[in-house]
Amino acid sequence: MTPPAETRSAETRSAEPRDVDVVVIGAGQAGLSAGYHLRRRGFDSSDFVILDSEDAAGGAWRHRWQSLRMATVNGIYDLPGMQKPPFAPQEPAAEVLPRYFAEYERAQQLPIIRPVTVTSVRRADADPGGRLLVETRGADSEGTPGETWSAAGIINATGTWTKPFWPSYPGRFDFTGRQLHVAQYVAAEEFAGLHVAVVGGGISAVQLLDEISHVATTSWFTRREPVWRGALFDSRAGHDAVALVEQRVREGLPPQSVVSVTGLIWTPSLRAAAERGVLDRHPMFTRMEPSGVQMADGTFLPVDVILWATGFRPALDHLAPLKLRNHSGGIEMDGTAVASEPRVHLIGYGPSASTVGANRAGREAVTRLTATILPRTTPRG
Repeated sequence: MTPPAETRSAETRSAEPRDVDVVVIGAGQAGLSAGYHLRRRGFDSSDFVILDSEDAAGGAWRHRWQSLRMATVNGIYDLPGMQKPPFAPQEPAAEVLPRYFAEYERAQQLPIIRPVTVTSVRRADADPGGRLLVETRGADSEGTPGETWSAAGIINATGTWTKPFWPSYPGRFDFTGRQLHVAQYVAAEEFAGLHVAVVGGGISAVQLLDEISHVATTSWFTRREPVWRGALFDSRAGHDAVALVEQRVREGLPPQSVVSVTGLIWTPSLRAAAERGVLDRHPMFTRMEPSGVQMADGTFLPVDVILWATGFRPALDHLAPLKLRNHSGGIEMDGTAVASEPRVHLIGYGPSASTVGANRAGREAVTRLTATILPRTTPRG
Protein backbone atom coordinates (compact mmCIF):
# COMPACT_ATOMS: atom_id res chain seq x y z
CA MET A 1 0.00 0.00 0.00
CA THR A 2 1.21 3.54 -0.73
CA PRO A 3 2.36 5.18 2.51
CA PRO A 4 0.72 8.37 3.79
CA ALA A 5 1.92 11.44 1.94
CA GLU A 6 3.85 12.79 4.93
CA THR A 7 5.13 9.47 6.22
CA ARG A 8 8.88 9.19 5.86
CA SER A 9 11.50 6.60 6.62
CA ALA A 10 13.19 6.37 10.00
CA GLU A 11 16.58 6.06 8.28
CA THR A 12 17.29 9.81 8.35
CA ARG A 13 19.85 10.69 10.98
CA SER A 14 20.26 14.00 12.78
CA ALA A 15 23.09 14.98 15.10
CA GLU A 16 21.17 17.80 16.81
CA PRO A 17 17.75 17.39 18.47
CA ARG A 18 14.91 18.31 16.17
CA ASP A 19 12.54 20.82 17.73
CA VAL A 20 8.77 20.31 17.61
CA ASP A 21 5.95 21.31 19.90
CA VAL A 22 4.62 17.78 20.44
CA VAL A 23 5.94 14.26 19.95
CA VAL A 24 3.24 11.60 19.76
CA ILE A 25 4.63 8.11 20.47
CA GLY A 26 2.61 5.38 18.78
CA ALA A 27 0.26 5.36 15.78
CA GLY A 28 -2.51 3.07 16.95
CA GLN A 29 -6.04 4.37 17.51
CA ALA A 30 -5.02 6.68 20.35
CA GLY A 31 -2.02 8.11 18.52
CA LEU A 32 -4.01 8.74 15.35
CA SER A 33 -6.73 10.44 17.40
CA ALA A 34 -4.11 12.75 18.93
CA GLY A 35 -2.73 13.50 15.45
CA TYR A 36 -6.20 14.35 14.17
CA HIS A 37 -6.88 16.77 17.01
CA LEU A 38 -3.46 18.41 16.64
CA ARG A 39 -4.27 18.99 12.99
CA ARG A 40 -7.66 20.45 13.98
CA ARG A 41 -5.84 22.87 16.28
CA GLY A 42 -3.72 24.14 13.40
CA PHE A 43 -0.54 22.16 13.98
CA ASP A 44 1.32 21.16 10.84
CA SER A 45 4.14 18.72 10.12
CA SER A 46 6.74 21.16 11.42
CA ASP A 47 4.93 21.44 14.77
CA PHE A 48 4.47 17.77 15.69
CA VAL A 49 5.56 14.28 14.74
CA ILE A 50 4.16 10.80 15.33
CA LEU A 51 6.80 8.12 15.93
CA ASP A 52 5.65 4.56 15.28
CA SER A 53 7.55 1.31 15.81
CA GLU A 54 5.46 -0.66 13.31
CA ASP A 55 6.47 -1.23 9.70
CA ALA A 56 3.06 -0.08 8.44
CA ALA A 57 -0.26 1.30 9.58
CA GLY A 58 -2.58 -0.61 11.89
CA GLY A 59 -0.99 -0.66 15.33
CA ALA A 60 -1.65 -3.84 17.31
CA TRP A 61 -4.37 -4.88 14.86
CA ARG A 62 -1.65 -5.95 12.44
CA HIS A 63 -0.78 -8.80 14.81
CA ARG A 64 -4.21 -10.17 15.71
CA TRP A 65 -4.89 -13.78 14.83
CA GLN A 66 -6.44 -14.35 11.40
CA SER A 67 -9.51 -16.08 12.83
CA LEU A 68 -10.57 -12.88 14.62
CA ARG A 69 -13.28 -11.68 12.26
CA MET A 70 -15.00 -8.33 12.14
CA ALA A 71 -18.25 -10.08 13.07
CA THR A 72 -16.85 -11.22 16.41
CA VAL A 73 -14.35 -8.51 17.33
CA ASN A 74 -15.40 -6.27 20.22
CA GLY A 75 -16.96 -2.94 19.24
CA ILE A 76 -14.53 -0.87 17.18
CA TYR A 77 -15.29 2.83 17.08
CA ASP A 78 -14.54 4.98 14.07
CA LEU A 79 -11.45 7.14 14.13
CA PRO A 80 -12.37 10.81 14.57
CA GLY A 81 -13.47 12.51 11.38
CA MET A 82 -13.65 9.41 9.17
CA GLN A 83 -15.95 6.42 9.21
CA LYS A 84 -14.77 2.88 8.64
CA PRO A 85 -15.24 1.81 5.02
CA PRO A 86 -17.67 -1.05 4.28
CA PHE A 87 -16.37 -4.51 5.14
CA ALA A 88 -17.60 -8.09 5.08
CA PRO A 89 -18.40 -9.50 8.55
CA GLN A 90 -16.14 -12.50 7.91
CA GLU A 91 -13.09 -10.43 6.92
CA PRO A 92 -10.17 -10.75 9.36
CA ALA A 93 -9.78 -7.76 11.65
CA ALA A 94 -6.03 -7.95 10.99
CA GLU A 95 -6.73 -6.97 7.38
CA VAL A 96 -9.69 -4.59 7.65
CA LEU A 97 -8.42 -2.30 10.40
CA PRO A 98 -4.83 -1.79 9.18
CA ARG A 99 -6.31 -0.94 5.76
CA TYR A 100 -8.64 1.58 7.42
CA PHE A 101 -5.80 3.08 9.47
CA ALA A 102 -3.63 3.47 6.35
CA GLU A 103 -6.44 5.26 4.52
CA TYR A 104 -6.96 7.48 7.54
CA GLU A 105 -3.28 8.43 7.76
CA ARG A 106 -3.31 9.46 4.11
CA ALA A 107 -6.58 11.40 4.37
CA GLN A 108 -5.46 13.31 7.46
CA GLN A 109 -1.90 13.87 6.14
CA LEU A 110 -0.39 12.86 9.47
CA PRO A 111 3.40 13.30 9.87
CA ILE A 112 4.29 9.72 10.81
CA ILE A 113 7.81 8.30 10.86
CA ARG A 114 8.18 4.53 10.89
CA PRO A 115 9.60 2.16 11.82
CA VAL A 116 11.34 3.86 14.71
CA THR A 117 11.59 2.77 18.34
CA VAL A 118 11.60 5.31 21.16
CA THR A 119 14.23 4.23 23.65
CA SER A 120 13.89 6.96 26.27
CA VAL A 121 12.18 10.20 27.19
CA ARG A 122 14.10 12.45 29.57
CA ARG A 123 14.12 16.02 30.78
CA ALA A 124 16.54 18.33 28.98
CA ASP A 125 17.23 20.16 32.27
CA ALA A 126 15.78 20.81 35.71
CA ASP A 127 13.35 23.46 34.46
CA PRO A 128 9.81 22.11 35.10
CA GLY A 129 8.63 24.10 32.08
CA GLY A 130 11.56 23.13 29.91
CA ARG A 131 11.96 20.73 27.02
CA LEU A 132 11.72 16.96 26.93
CA LEU A 133 14.15 14.91 24.86
CA VAL A 134 12.86 11.86 22.99
CA GLU A 135 15.66 9.49 21.97
CA THR A 136 15.09 6.84 19.32
CA ARG A 137 16.70 3.79 17.78
CA GLY A 138 16.70 3.14 14.05
CA ALA A 139 15.16 0.21 12.26
CA ASP A 140 18.38 -1.69 11.56
CA SER A 141 19.20 -4.86 13.48
CA GLU A 142 22.27 -3.30 15.11
CA GLY A 143 20.11 -0.80 17.00
CA THR A 144 21.86 2.21 15.49
CA PRO A 145 20.97 5.40 17.38
CA GLY A 146 18.29 7.36 15.57
CA GLU A 147 17.18 10.93 15.92
CA THR A 148 16.63 12.88 19.12
CA TRP A 149 13.57 15.08 19.30
CA SER A 150 13.07 18.07 21.58
CA ALA A 151 9.46 18.74 22.53
CA ALA A 152 7.40 20.90 24.83
CA GLY A 153 4.92 18.08 25.37
CA ILE A 154 4.67 14.32 24.90
CA ILE A 155 1.57 12.29 24.09
CA ASN A 156 2.35 8.67 24.77
CA ALA A 157 0.13 6.21 22.91
CA THR A 158 2.16 3.00 22.96
CA GLY A 159 -0.64 0.75 24.21
CA THR A 160 0.07 -2.68 25.65
CA TRP A 161 0.43 -5.20 22.81
CA THR A 162 4.24 -5.17 22.87
CA LYS A 163 4.31 -6.05 26.57
CA PRO A 164 2.46 -9.36 27.15
CA PHE A 165 2.24 -10.42 30.77
CA TRP A 166 3.64 -13.87 31.65
CA PRO A 167 2.78 -14.83 35.24
CA SER A 168 5.30 -16.73 37.27
CA TYR A 169 4.24 -20.20 38.45
CA PRO A 170 6.18 -22.97 40.20
CA GLY A 171 7.69 -25.32 37.66
CA ARG A 172 7.03 -23.06 34.70
CA PHE A 173 10.44 -23.77 33.21
CA ASP A 174 10.14 -27.51 33.91
CA PHE A 175 7.21 -27.88 31.52
CA THR A 176 8.42 -29.57 28.32
CA GLY A 177 5.32 -28.88 26.24
CA ARG A 178 4.65 -25.69 24.35
CA GLN A 179 3.89 -22.41 26.09
CA LEU A 180 2.69 -19.32 24.25
CA HIS A 181 0.99 -16.05 24.99
CA VAL A 182 -2.12 -14.77 23.22
CA ALA A 183 0.18 -12.27 21.49
CA GLN A 184 1.83 -15.24 19.71
CA TYR A 185 -1.37 -17.08 18.76
CA VAL A 186 -1.93 -17.71 15.05
CA ALA A 187 -4.63 -20.35 14.53
CA ALA A 188 -6.29 -23.28 16.31
CA GLU A 189 -5.22 -25.79 13.67
CA GLU A 190 -1.69 -25.96 15.03
CA PHE A 191 -3.08 -27.59 18.20
CA ALA A 192 -5.16 -30.26 16.47
CA GLY A 193 -5.29 -33.50 18.49
CA LEU A 194 -3.51 -32.02 21.53
CA HIS A 195 -4.71 -31.08 25.01
CA VAL A 196 -4.53 -27.32 25.53
CA ALA A 197 -4.78 -25.53 28.86
CA VAL A 198 -6.01 -21.94 28.46
CA VAL A 199 -5.16 -19.65 31.38
CA GLY A 200 -7.03 -16.38 31.83
CA GLY A 201 -10.46 -14.93 32.53
CA GLY A 202 -10.84 -12.28 29.83
CA ILE A 203 -12.45 -12.00 26.43
CA SER A 204 -9.45 -13.35 24.53
CA ALA A 205 -9.31 -16.40 26.79
CA VAL A 206 -12.91 -17.48 26.19
CA GLN A 207 -12.86 -16.67 22.48
CA LEU A 208 -9.73 -18.73 21.88
CA LEU A 209 -10.89 -21.49 24.22
CA ASP A 210 -14.03 -21.84 22.10
CA GLU A 211 -12.03 -21.79 18.86
CA ILE A 212 -9.39 -24.30 19.95
CA SER A 213 -11.99 -26.66 21.43
CA HIS A 214 -13.21 -27.52 17.92
CA VAL A 215 -9.88 -29.18 17.04
CA ALA A 216 -8.39 -30.14 20.42
CA THR A 217 -9.38 -31.04 23.97
CA THR A 218 -9.15 -28.15 26.38
CA SER A 219 -9.09 -27.14 30.03
CA TRP A 220 -9.80 -23.64 31.30
CA PHE A 221 -8.05 -22.13 34.34
CA THR A 222 -8.68 -18.79 36.03
CA ARG A 223 -7.64 -17.26 39.34
CA ARG A 224 -11.20 -16.15 40.08
CA GLU A 225 -14.63 -17.43 39.18
CA PRO A 226 -15.62 -15.55 36.00
CA VAL A 227 -18.54 -13.13 36.15
CA TRP A 228 -20.93 -13.47 33.22
CA ARG A 229 -23.52 -11.01 31.95
CA GLY A 230 -26.60 -12.13 30.08
CA ALA A 231 -26.37 -9.39 27.47
CA LEU A 232 -24.31 -6.41 26.42
CA PHE A 233 -24.07 -4.00 29.33
CA ASP A 234 -25.81 -0.69 28.80
CA SER A 235 -24.04 2.66 28.47
CA ARG A 236 -24.55 3.41 32.16
CA ALA A 237 -22.86 0.17 33.23
CA GLY A 238 -20.03 0.83 30.79
CA HIS A 239 -19.61 4.36 32.13
CA ASP A 240 -19.50 3.07 35.70
CA ALA A 241 -16.88 0.46 34.78
CA VAL A 242 -14.64 3.03 33.10
CA ALA A 243 -15.07 5.32 36.11
CA LEU A 244 -13.76 2.59 38.43
CA VAL A 245 -10.66 2.10 36.28
CA GLU A 246 -10.18 5.87 36.09
CA GLN A 247 -10.37 6.12 39.89
CA ARG A 248 -7.51 3.63 40.19
CA VAL A 249 -5.16 5.55 37.92
CA ARG A 250 -6.13 8.84 39.55
CA GLU A 251 -4.97 7.33 42.83
CA GLY A 252 -1.74 6.15 41.26
CA LEU A 253 -2.62 2.44 41.30
CA PRO A 254 -1.78 0.12 38.40
CA PRO A 255 -4.74 0.14 35.98
CA GLN A 256 -7.12 -2.78 35.58
CA SER A 257 -8.84 -3.76 32.36
CA VAL A 258 -12.41 -2.60 31.86
CA VAL A 259 -13.51 -6.23 31.38
CA SER A 260 -12.29 -7.05 34.88
CA VAL A 261 -15.05 -4.72 36.08
CA THR A 262 -17.76 -5.40 33.51
CA GLY A 263 -17.47 -9.18 33.33
CA LEU A 264 -17.85 -11.44 30.28
CA ILE A 265 -20.73 -11.27 27.82
CA TRP A 266 -22.68 -14.34 26.74
CA THR A 267 -22.67 -14.59 22.96
CA PRO A 268 -24.38 -17.35 20.94
CA SER A 269 -21.04 -19.03 20.22
CA LEU A 270 -20.03 -18.94 23.89
CA ARG A 271 -23.39 -20.34 24.98
CA ALA A 272 -22.83 -23.19 22.54
CA ALA A 273 -19.35 -23.70 23.98
CA ALA A 274 -20.80 -23.83 27.48
CA GLU A 275 -23.29 -26.49 26.39
CA ARG A 276 -20.36 -28.55 25.08
CA GLY A 277 -18.67 -28.25 28.50
CA VAL A 278 -15.82 -26.10 27.16
CA LEU A 279 -16.40 -23.33 29.71
CA ASP A 280 -16.20 -25.57 32.79
CA ARG A 281 -13.64 -23.50 34.65
CA HIS A 282 -10.96 -24.89 37.00
CA PRO A 283 -9.19 -22.94 39.74
CA MET A 284 -5.55 -22.23 38.96
CA PHE A 285 -3.20 -25.19 39.01
CA THR A 286 -0.64 -25.20 41.80
CA ARG A 287 2.41 -26.36 39.88
CA MET A 288 3.63 -27.12 36.37
CA GLU A 289 5.32 -30.46 35.77
CA PRO A 290 7.26 -31.62 32.66
CA SER A 291 4.18 -33.20 31.09
CA GLY A 292 1.27 -31.37 32.71
CA VAL A 293 -0.02 -29.50 35.75
CA GLN A 294 -0.91 -30.28 39.33
CA MET A 295 -4.54 -29.36 39.86
CA ALA A 296 -5.82 -27.48 42.90
CA ASP A 297 -7.42 -30.70 44.19
CA GLY A 298 -4.06 -32.51 44.08
CA THR A 299 -4.68 -34.53 40.91
CA PHE A 300 -2.40 -34.45 37.87
CA LEU A 301 -3.61 -33.31 34.44
CA PRO A 302 -1.52 -34.17 31.34
CA VAL A 303 -1.18 -31.10 29.11
CA ASP A 304 0.52 -30.59 25.74
CA VAL A 305 0.15 -26.82 25.40
CA ILE A 306 -0.40 -23.93 27.81
CA LEU A 307 -1.87 -20.78 26.28
CA TRP A 308 -1.42 -17.79 28.58
CA ALA A 309 -4.33 -15.40 27.98
CA THR A 310 -3.12 -13.34 30.90
CA GLY A 311 -3.27 -9.88 29.42
CA PHE A 312 -0.77 -7.14 28.83
CA ARG A 313 0.91 -4.34 30.71
CA PRO A 314 1.33 -0.73 29.55
CA ALA A 315 4.41 -0.39 27.33
CA LEU A 316 6.04 2.49 29.20
CA ASP A 317 9.64 1.38 29.70
CA HIS A 318 10.94 4.27 27.57
CA LEU A 319 9.46 6.70 30.13
CA ALA A 320 11.56 5.23 32.97
CA PRO A 321 14.08 8.14 33.01
CA LEU A 322 11.24 10.45 34.06
CA LYS A 323 10.61 8.36 37.22
CA LEU A 324 6.83 8.61 36.94
CA ARG A 325 5.92 5.45 38.85
CA ASN A 326 5.13 5.52 42.57
CA HIS A 327 5.81 2.90 45.24
CA SER A 328 2.69 0.99 44.17
CA GLY A 329 4.02 0.60 40.65
CA GLY A 330 1.33 2.88 39.24
CA ILE A 331 1.38 6.39 37.81
CA GLU A 332 -0.83 9.01 39.42
CA MET A 333 -2.93 10.61 36.71
CA ASP A 334 -4.89 13.83 36.32
CA GLY A 335 -7.10 12.97 33.37
CA THR A 336 -4.68 12.11 30.57
CA ALA A 337 -1.83 14.08 32.17
CA VAL A 338 0.70 12.56 34.53
CA ALA A 339 0.05 14.39 37.81
CA SER A 340 3.74 14.84 38.60
CA GLU A 341 4.74 15.67 35.02
CA PRO A 342 1.95 17.51 33.15
CA ARG A 343 4.13 17.79 30.04
CA VAL A 344 3.49 14.06 29.55
CA HIS A 345 0.07 12.65 28.64
CA LEU A 346 -0.76 8.95 28.58
CA ILE A 347 -3.55 7.89 26.23
CA GLY A 348 -4.69 4.35 25.62
CA TYR A 349 -3.78 3.87 29.30
CA GLY A 350 -6.14 2.72 32.03
CA PRO A 351 -9.70 3.91 31.29
CA SER A 352 -8.76 4.98 27.75
CA ALA A 353 -7.47 1.51 26.77
CA SER A 354 -10.44 0.98 24.44
CA THR A 355 -11.25 2.33 21.02
CA VAL A 356 -13.82 4.88 22.15
CA GLY A 357 -11.69 5.77 25.18
CA ALA A 358 -8.64 6.25 22.99
CA ASN A 359 -10.49 8.68 20.72
CA ARG A 360 -11.65 10.79 23.63
CA ALA A 361 -8.25 10.68 25.32
CA GLY A 362 -6.53 11.93 22.16
CA ARG A 363 -8.81 14.96 22.12
CA GLU A 364 -8.36 15.62 25.85
CA ALA A 365 -4.57 15.38 25.71
CA VAL A 366 -4.36 17.86 22.83
CA THR A 367 -6.82 20.23 24.52
CA ARG A 368 -4.87 20.13 27.77
CA LEU A 369 -1.48 20.60 26.11
CA THR A 370 -2.60 23.51 23.97
CA ALA A 371 -4.16 25.21 27.00
CA THR A 372 -1.28 24.72 29.45
CA ILE A 373 2.16 23.61 28.25
CA LEU A 374 2.35 24.82 24.67
CA PRO A 375 1.47 28.50 25.23
CA ARG A 376 4.79 28.84 27.10
CA THR A 377 6.68 28.17 23.91
CA THR A 378 4.40 28.53 20.90
CA PRO A 379 1.22 30.57 21.48
CA ARG A 380 -1.72 29.49 19.35
CA GLY A 381 -5.09 31.02 18.67
